[in-house]
Amino acid sequence: MVLVDGDYCTELKMTCLKSWYASSNRKVICEVFQEPTECVGQKVHKRYCMDRYEYPNKKGVRPEVMNNFYHAQVLCAKQGKRMCTETEWTMACEGPQYKPYPYGYIRDSKKCLGDLPYGNPSKEKLWKRDAAELERLWQGVVSGSQPDCKSDYGVFDMPGNADELAASEHFNDNKYDNVTTGGPWYKGVRNQCRPKIYEHDEGFQYYYLSFRCCKETDNLPTDPRAPKQIRRNQPWEKIVKLAENSLDLRPKNWNPNPDAPKPAP
Repeated sequence: MVLVDGDYCTELKMTCLKSWYASSNRKVICEVFQEPTECVGQKVHKRYCMDRYEYPNKKGVRPEVMNNFYHAQVLCAKQGKRMCTETEWTMACEGPQYKPYPYGYIRDSKKCLGDLPYGNPSKEKLWKRDAAELERLWQGVVSGSQPDCKSDYGVFDMPGNADELAASEHFNDNKYDNVTTGGPWYKGVRNQCRPKIYEHDEGFQYYYLSFRCCKETDNLPTDPRAPKQIRRNQPWEKIVKLAENSLDLRPKNWNPNPDAPKPAP
């Protein structure tokens, strides 16, 4: 893990100098941002540890996908960690200078893998968690293989490649405990540090969706629950049960990390 110690900006002014329109997503993609950005909100000090790579946090191994938020929480908890919050994720990506991309102000899909053609997944096969279909759709690279896709805090592969789950801190809505952040390898998607998607529930799992874990520093205890779960006093045992009840949705015969050693029989 790496230490992330600095100030998160609650509202960041970013001026786009050059953009293009992604008709597939009906979204304007900024190509060049004005340097520097300007923090016009509050600066909140944060200090925490974050996985250098996406789960399983191993260089040279594919980021593991097809886990929903509850699965990810349990996997982090088994390591004495928790899911990173959305502001922790953003701060680690932007670095102390609040860059739109971890590498700077100009979008570069060769530094952080992106802008690849859409895979046209079969909804029927995805629903069945078909192993061959999941492998066909994979267009990512192994963790740590993009040396320029590293933030100033030393965290790799944040935007682009696999999309990521993080814990929501939007306490004033009745929606979900998680967000998605970063953006996947496709063309015409976010692939920036700050934008988030708030429309997927905790059961959402997808073929390009991964996560990474965080924990407290200075020997402070790490609560495995997400901030909104803590606020409503949701027992950890209930979260574990929710994860167990959805495990049967995962593929039975698909190895999400084919580069990793196979377990002994």
